[in-house]
Amino acid sequence: MLALVTATVTAGIARADYPILDKIAQKVINKYQTATCDQLWQEKAEGKKPPSGMEARAIAKLKEDADMRAAFFNQVSAPIVTKMFECGMIP
Repeated sequence: MLALVTATVTAGIARADYPILDKIAQKVINKYQTATCDQLWQEKAEGKKPPSGMEARAIAKLKEDADMRAAFFNQVSAPIVTKMFECGMIP
C-alpha cells in the first residue's frame, strides 16, 4: 500500500514539474491504446521511422533530463507493456 501511495505522489509531483510531459505521454499512450495488434505488428515490421521535429526535440529533452525521463517512463510504461503483452509482442 505504501508503494502505491508513494508512486501516486511521485507521479503527481512529476506532472506538476513537467506540464508538457503529460501531453506527450498521453499522445504515446493513446497511440498504443487505439492501435490494433495488426497495426502495431505492421509498424514493427516496417522498422523505425525518423522522428518528426517535435518528436526529436522531446526525445532530446528526455535524454538530457533524467528526472523528466523517469517521470515519462512511469506514465507510459504500463499501458505500452500491457498492449504489447496483449498483442503477443512480449512473452
